[in-house]
Amino acid sequence: MTDPLRVLVVDDERDTLDLIDLTLRTAGYEIHLANSGAESLEMIRSNSFDIILLDIMMPDMSGFDVLRTLKEEMDNHPPVVFLTAKANPDDRQEGMDLGADDFLAKPVTRGSLLDTIKKH
Repeated sequence: MTDPLRVLVVDDERDTLDLIDLTLRTAGYEIHLANSGAESLEMIRSNSFDIILLDIMMPDMSGFDVLRTLKEEMDNHPPVVFLTAKANPDDRQEGMDLGADDFLAKPVTRGSLLDTIKKH
């Protein structure tokens, strides 16, 4: 039996974290939660993850800043999928230009979320 994929979910909204946690755990993933950009960077530096689901609008640092920091600090980092309510075309383009692997707009369906994780 293979180990479950390790997913880091980063969002400053507790309800969102809880919903994504429940959705992905019931699908068999190992879930780790961070409620800020700074906390996510600490976790990424000391753990290995298979994929990161990252909100953009957070109070301490944006998801864009988290991805920029990952690019600066790590040659190989896990795939990053922005999962955000900030989903206008300019935000999507900025995220992809920074090197995001995908972009999901909230609210996201269970199927879209699971399909995106499987794709990466």
